[in-house]
Amino acid sequence: MAEPLLQTRDLGMQFGGVHAVRHVDFTLAEGELRCLIGPNGAGKSTFFKMLTGQLTPSQGQVLFRGQDISSAYAHQIARLGIGIKTQVPSVFDGLSVRENIWLAASRMHSRQRTRALVEEMLERISLAHVADRLVGQLAHGQRQWVELGLVLSTDPELILLDEPAAGMTHDEVFKTAELVREINRSKALIVVEHDMQFIRMIAKQVTVFNQGSVLVEDTVENIMRNPQVRDIYLGKQAAAA
Repeated sequence: MAEPLLQTRDLGMQFGGVHAVRHVDFTLAEGELRCLIGPNGAGKSTFFKMLTGQLTPSQGQVLFRGQDISSAYAHQIARLGIGIKTQVPSVFDGLSVRENIWLAASRMHSRQRTRALVEEMLERISLAHVADRLVGQLAHGQRQWVELGLVLSTDPELILLDEPAAGMTHDEVFKTAELVREINRSKALIVVEHDMQFIRMIAKQVTVFNQGSVLVEDTVENIMRNPQVRDIYLGKQAAAA
């Protein structure tokens, strides 16, 4: 079998007496798109922070293409090829869309490549028509796409998206799903999301977290029918779907 792109072994995070993540074994293949779901406090965000070096695990390992990155710093992990888009956009409101993307791209590419990449990215995230507007003046969905453009500009091999559809209109959610599917043609992604309609648009495999552990991993169709998942997370939302 091919070596996984990302793997965690017995991964855990403890804050004092609280076990935020417990004994998580997780495997992501090259080019895979995986959705993570679970109730608030299930450990999803803590898991993401351990993958990106924002937190050092209390136990276990994070392996990226077989290399142990459990104790690596965030900037080292970013250079290895893991990018993250956070739930709250990390953008410069006082700069234009083009300037934001240029700053991100210039960290990883030559000046000549950066110029070309910025224009490509503006088209890719469908914001060329507002390229010179200040990011602080944009609608919520557009700001989310700007940050996604920043992450893509660094050309990561694995992209982590934390609730990319949160607070979006129906049309923005649909457009974001299209963009995620397009990205997945060349990149692996892990997507944390609560919007089950959005998950249905993009997911094949879903991992369910509960109380810091992996409850179940299965296809999105089976997850939607799983009574245990419905009880702990989906509830009335699933019953009405």
